[in-house]
Amino acid sequence: MMRIDQHPLPAGSSNCQYSLSSFHFGQPGAKKVYLQASLHADELPGMLVLHHLRALLERAEAEGRLQGEIVLVPVANPIGLSQTFMHDQMGRFDFASGTNFNRGFPDLSEPMIALLADALGDDAQQNVGLIRAAMRQLLDAAECRTPLDGMRIGLMRLAHDADIVLDLHCDCEGVMHIYAPSDHVAEAGRLGCYLGARVLLIADAIGGGCFDEMLFKPWLRLRARFGAQFPVPQSCFASTVELRGEQDVSHQLASADALGIYHYLCGAGLIAGAVAPPPAAVCVPTPLAGSVTACAAEPGVISYVARPGDVLKSGDVICDIVDPLSGGSYAVTSPIDGVMYSRVIFRYATRGMELAKIAGKTERRSGNLLGP
Repeated sequence: MMRIDQHPLPAGSSNCQYSLSSFHFGQPGAKKVYLQASLHADELPGMLVLHHLRALLERAEAEGRLQGEIVLVPVANPIGLSQTFMHDQMGRFDFASGTNFNRGFPDLSEPMIALLADALGDDAQQNVGLIRAAMRQLLDAAECRTPLDGMRIGLMRLAHDADIVLDLHCDCEGVMHIYAPSDHVAEAGRLGCYLGARVLLIADAIGGGCFDEMLFKPWLRLRARFGAQFPVPQSCFASTVELRGEQDVSHQLASADALGIYHYLCGAGLIAGAVAPPPAAVCVPTPLAGSVTACAAEPGVISYVARPGDVLKSGDVICDIVDPLSGGSYAVTSPIDGVMYSRVIFRYATRGMELAKIAGKTERRSGNLLGP
């Protein structure tokens, strides 16, 4: 039956220590799924989704229908969850270092190439085991100088050998959208159908060392290096799921999202029983490099015209910005055709502030695609 494990983090100060709690369902040895919530600790919808999913998994386990291992980490960032400043929870950046909690995860690609240069062979499944063992070896040897280091390594240890990894986040104000690598577009599409995703953003090089990329990137790099000689399957579908916006926290939404993930896991072979057919897709995949951010040219009060989920044409008005002193105003327009999938929660813009993101079909950017 389900067990709960505690993973203490290095103490950052005397008598002050955090730990990660992981909930384990099913049995190791078969297919494994890992889900975590609120790595940005002020993004709370995922916590409630995993609360509802836990109940569904407990029932499935009691009925003997689990066919693999499912691991839940409902609070992926206990450090950020404790960061409150004058009643405002601030869980995106680490107070101690200023670092984004979803950046700076270790890139194990090059060390793994060196470690596996003389180990891989002609058996694809044996290679999968060797790759996961090498990843665990590097994680076990990693230096943890701070509680944040320990948290990053601890989360990757829990997830490194999973076939499916879902990192549950949310945007400021937004519609359901999913980030996924190009090798798993079809898998992301199936997940998106069960969740009603309005946007699928595809990228193999996201930038910044975010959690999901550092789990699927080693497989891409190993196949690029050794694929001509040895079979290296892409054995980790790691994806970030953005559960709408920060204020979209309710039992109604969370229970529906949990049920969507549950049906997806049934279809992926983790839970025995009748598989609910996925609803029809409501979007097509688009490149993350085709996503463009609209920004404020001048400061002022924001009055939005477009809502998250709106399909915009280039030149359509996103919002008006009003100067409260001069009385002047100007319109911020969409720079491309696409779906406006998120907007900021603030209603006063400073010069240059990001206002909204639009998913387009044509690649326009390169380098770090997510920002700080």
